[in-house]
Amino acid sequence: MRLTGRNREPSNVKTKLIINGQDRALDADPRVTLLDALRNHLGLPGAKKGCDHGQCGACTVIVNGRRVNSCLTLACMHDGDAVTTIEGIGMADDLDPLQQAFVRHDGYQCGYCTPGQICSARAMLDEAEAGWPSFVSEEMDGAIDLSQLSDEEISERMSGNICRCSAYSNIVDAIREIAHEKQGASA
Repeated sequence: MRLTGRNREPSNVKTKLIINGQDRALDADPRVTLLDALRNHLGLPGAKKGCDHGQCGACTVIVNGRRVNSCLTLACMHDGDAVTTIEGIGMADDLDPLQQAFVRHDGYQCGYCTPGQICSARAMLDEAEAGWPSFVSEEMDGAIDLSQLSDEEISERMSGNICRCSAYSNIVDAIREIAHEKQGASA
């Protein structure tokens, strides 16, 4: 990083990102968070700024297949990374089955946390399917039968996402529906 000027402000950094399958270039201050880059520089407002401290999960996106609180990571740290936002999962005219389940089960309430909830749920189901244990997992090795995920298991795996409307049981129902469908498709 090259420092310039009287106040020694850092110069912009060029970062290449693969956002929702498309190559995107970012030329921004190296202190710009991934969240701010997505919302303010790349025109993707889906991820929300909730707490700006990584505690609420409203800013959750998927980076290289893993859940990330985009408010806690700098955009320039993800040069070359694949980022999936809610816009890459589905839009109003073409909802993903997970988004449809949230609608069916009224798991969106006010909708502010919903993009982060859905990104987190998508990655969480992939983690469970890959056999990643959680704090409440009974088995610690091997693939997990998604259709057998308990409410406690889903809730624990989603614990990094807060819903101020308290739609938790509806969110769990939506995720469970998709877990059953996903397990049935892979059987």
